[in-house]
Amino acid sequence: MFIGIGLIILGFIIIGLDSEPHGNGILGLTIGPIVTLAGFIFEFYAIFAKSEPNA
Repeated sequence: MFIGIGLIILGFIIIGLDSEPHGNGILGLTIGPIVTLAGFIFEFYAIFAKSEPNA
């Protein structure tokens, strides 16, 4: 789960590093959101994989 949290934070940092005004560059519109989305997907997977009962 810490990897997912790290990816989410990294995605927001990448969005903030965009030098274009209002974050309209490649970092703010493409790379940052993809990294953030990957972090959320990783978090959901970690939560659901951990919560499955052992059958």
